[in-house]
Amino acid sequence: MEASGKPAGWDGAVNAWHIAGEVYRMGRREWLTETGWRQAHRAGIRTVIDLRNDDEIRRRESDPPVNEAAMAAFDVVYAPTEDPANSEFRDICGPYMNNPADYADYARLFPEHLAGVFKAVAAARGGVVIHCSAGRDRSGVIAAMLQDLAGDSDDAIVLGYQQSARGINEHHRRAGVPHPRERYLPEDLLKPLLDFRRESLLQFVRSLRTEDFLRRNGVSDAELAAVMTKLGSAN
Repeated sequence: MEASGKPAGWDGAVNAWHIAGEVYRMGRREWLTETGWRQAHRAGIRTVIDLRNDDEIRRRESDPPVNEAAMAAFDVVYAPTEDPANSEFRDICGPYMNNPADYADYARLFPEHLAGVFKAVAAARGGVVIHCSAGRDRSGVIAAMLQDLAGDSDDAIVLGYQQSARGINEHHRRAGVPHPRERYLPEDLLKPLLDFRRESLLQFVRSLRTEDFLRRNGVSDAELAAVMTKLGSAN
């Protein structure tokens, strides 16, 4: 397995990064080419955990064709992290969450949903890649929690978020189809934004106490041990 924080390097993948051990994160899986899926398989990936809502899961005309046989090697598990109809969620986050300042409220509103992702990681076959749409915020909540469990430093957790924010920003720069709400930000605008968001991210992680949060929300000792094994850590 690649070193933590390294890009996965799978063909077509957007915002694909190694979190720890056998666990990775990325943007929507439909961006991967068939070659990219073969590369992910060689990296040990056998389970894909999709955090998106039902209405987000669709192919686009710009997505590369992938033979069904190539996907047969992977288990695709759906574990949405939110209820988009929740009125408080809409009031706080707008149409979608895109700021670490909202992560604490997100965990407060959807604790069972987040715990469900960790149950899916615990039950997963082989290496795991977790993805949402952009690979930045829903994946970012889960990645920060996983890094916390793995014992990563504050700087490593911040780096994980910043890599994901830069990764999707770069995708916006070169994407043929523009995002309906976001645009590419040049470095003189992006860097101060990321610097400002650092404290919100760390406040979320350090106040959550990931292991306690997961236990309170139904993740068993055996499941936590399985997650830690995926992360390459001793429980």
